[in-house]
Amino acid sequence: MPKMNLNRAGKPKNFKKAMGNFIGFIKPQFGGIVLAIVLALAAAIISLVGPNLLQQIANAILAPIQNGTKAWQDFQSGVAGASLRYDAAFPLSEILQFTGILAALYVLSMVFNYVQGVIMNIITQRVALKLRKGISVKINHLPLDYFDRTATGDILSRVTNDVDSIASTLNNSLVTLFSAVALLLGSLVMMFVKNWLLALVAIGSSLIGFSIMVVIIKNSQKYFLMQQNNLGALNGHIEETYSGHNVIGVFNAKQQFNKSFDNLNQNLYSSAWKSQFFSGLMGPLMGFIGDLGYVAVCVVGGILAFSGKIDFGTIVAFIVYVRLFTQPLRQLAQAATNFQGAAAASERVFEFLNEPELQDETGKYLTLDKVKGDVSINNVSFKYSDNPKNTINNISTQVKAGQKIAIVGPTGAGKTTIVNLLMRFYEVTDGEILVDGENIYNMKRETVHDMFGMVLQDSWLFDGTIYENIVYNLPNVTRAEVEAACMATGLHHFIQTLPHGYDTILNESSSLSAGQKQLVTIARAMVKNAPLLILDEATSSVDTRTELLINKAMDKLMKGRTSFVIAHRLSTILNADNILVLKDGEIIESGTHKKLLAANGFYAELYNSQFEPV
Repeated sequence: MPKMNLNRAGKPKNFKKAMGNFIGFIKPQFGGIVLAIVLALAAAIISLVGPNLLQQIANAILAPIQNGTKAWQDFQSGVAGASLRYDAAFPLSEILQFTGILAALYVLSMVFNYVQGVIMNIITQRVALKLRKGISVKINHLPLDYFDRTATGDILSRVTNDVDSIASTLNNSLVTLFSAVALLLGSLVMMFVKNWLLALVAIGSSLIGFSIMVVIIKNSQKYFLMQQNNLGALNGHIEETYSGHNVIGVFNAKQQFNKSFDNLNQNLYSSAWKSQFFSGLMGPLMGFIGDLGYVAVCVVGGILAFSGKIDFGTIVAFIVYVRLFTQPLRQLAQAATNFQGAAAASERVFEFLNEPELQDETGKYLTLDKVKGDVSINNVSFKYSDNPKNTINNISTQVKAGQKIAIVGPTGAGKTTIVNLLMRFYEVTDGEILVDGENIYNMKRETVHDMFGMVLQDSWLFDGTIYENIVYNLPNVTRAEVEAACMATGLHHFIQTLPHGYDTILNESSSLSAGQKQLVTIARAMVKNAPLLILDEATSSVDTRTELLINKAMDKLMKGRTSFVIAHRLSTILNADNILVLKDGEIIESGTHKKLLAANGFYAELYNSQFEPV
């Protein structure tokens, strides 16, 4: 099982660095973001003007009532000329005028908010697109050892869940942060302009909630990071379980895997519950603080109005300002929560994007006009980054063009590692590998890959037709060449029996056997017609009869081409020009089959063990 590159403890890392990476990444979108912020600020300013108009409307409505009350008080007090008659007209035109202005402002605010929402949605999708593209490009520039130590599910989690978290925060929280600050400061100023005492009452009730919010944010970041990491670990486990469910069933390991799943699922549940618990506290807490502010303003405002220090319209305006003051606090709390999740996701995404890449090869232009196929392996040693001991230790061999070289040995001897070094999937630690006298290190990797055809033990097919799978990324391949390759592998007759022949689409529901899938990959290598060929247990998934057919086809294919064959079935390499016997990363024997049998050494022991009766 690959070693997970995760911070399992969920310890908070550098929040500023993570957000700095995020901000640096979205710099090209700053113009659009600034425009969205300006529109959001304009909508916020309009919201601050609204309570003033509501105050005017409330005072206009109450003016006749207040005047009537004063007339009654004068009459009761015996004021000369006082009368109960009240002829004041209801100020409908004035109220309609204020109401029309208020409605127009709110419509304009709605338009501003809608436009900034559209802008931010477009920017968000661009950023998500760029992130996913960056990850996709990065995958093709990472060395193989990264994938050896990182679970596939964890990488997929970074592409999907983490990118979605970043995009969601950008869309829902970035502009909200600025508009909330504007509303907070603006409502604060307006409240002090209206009445400093009521302003202090509103602020005092809100500061309680704000203080609690700061404490919650400070202590909840670690749970968001744990949630993202545990989600990646769970995805990795599910991916491994899905790809190996047959093996799990055969070994009756369902209980073990279910136990592992339950542990990972419980870890995710625990971290998600804690992070969402803290996140969920924000809304109710700020709602309570807002309601407390309304009550405080109504009580104190009523006392001030009764004493004649403020008018009733001021209380109406203050109630709205309290909402405008507490709402940004709630939005800031939610934005802070979202930014914590985005910081954890950003940390994981940019950790991936900042992984060391394969060496840059911009200055390498060496190519071979016509590859003959002479290969020299000179004093080559190699060790994996996490292994202090050499996997390959000072091996040397000379291969002439057109020879068939077999590489045999026990499991872990280094057979596949040699193939990876030939293809430059890994770089040699010491020594050199030459093709036609030229060091392949001086060539671009793409140039080296073009020289080789390759058939691996595990067949790889993609969703597409059989024809598309065979001509994969090979231009100018004719239908006749594809059919000839399939005839050579014995696959042509089977394809002809399919409903759509070569145009049959291969997908998860296709009924190709493991051997038939391998035949398709062998046909792909034949069509490439490369001067050098690598076969890594190419016949391991086919039956004996098909193996004989493939071996004949391969003999025809390998004629005139330098071929490297890794084989556990030693009967398939009896006609090899040279057999390299590996043990513990060293070539301990080499020669033809007859020569090695006559030497009665390690090869003879391996060969005879395959035919000894049980």
